[in-house]
Amino acid sequence: MAIEQRIRELDTRHRDLDIIIENEAKRPAVDLTRLSAMKRQKLKLKEEIETLRQKLAHH
Repeated sequence: MAIEQRIRELDTRHRDLDIIIENEAKRPAVDLTRLSAMKRQKLKLKEEIETLRQKLAHH
């Protein structure tokens, strides 16, 4: 159950970050460094979610 809870938390953070990235990209003066950092963070979240889902599938 702990893995499922963690996946839900990470999914929520991933969706929130996606919205933040979308809004940042629409700004007239986009901070590309910040945008890149957020995209890297989003990718790390996705990778962690996938790893946890694989663990869950093998249990």
